[in-house]
Amino acid sequence: MSQYPIQAFLAGTGRDGAGRVLKDILAYDDPHIEGVHDFIQWCFPLHEASLAVPGAPVLSRAEAEAIRSDPAALSGLRAALGRMTRFYAETDGWLRAYDHNHLRITRILSALSDFLGPEPAAEFHAFVTARNAKAGGPVNATSLRYWNSALRGA
Repeated sequence: MSQYPIQAFLAGTGRDGAGRVLKDILAYDDPHIEGVHDFIQWCFPLHEASLAVPGAPVLSRAEAEAIRSDPAALSGLRAALGRMTRFYAETDGWLRAYDHNHLRITRILSALSDFLGPEPAAEFHAFVTARNAKAGGPVNATSLRYWNSALRGA
């Protein structure tokens, strides 16, 4: 078992701060994905503290390296990406000017860039921006700028 809690969670051998395993979150239906706010920080960890969820884990440099070298943790990250992609494909509530999902998308893009590289991040970015365009472009310009910055790793 990993000495790092986020790595263990992503690898499927650890629990998040609420006691859930990754498999629990991947099985959430869309209303749970929409309504539960403390899982995204575990599925898509960042080096910065979450302003939305105080006490959420913050990724250390050492743990990030451990995740990058752990095929099971990277597989868990890809599974979380798949679940969130399905959520954004199957729901429209986030397609409005302001929504908490815009912050989630920025987080996902940042984590993908950090752990999986530019291609998966670019694919997810293309997906969410195409969904936004198809809906008539309701997402605000500031959120779109944040998504672009996260894609560039800025």
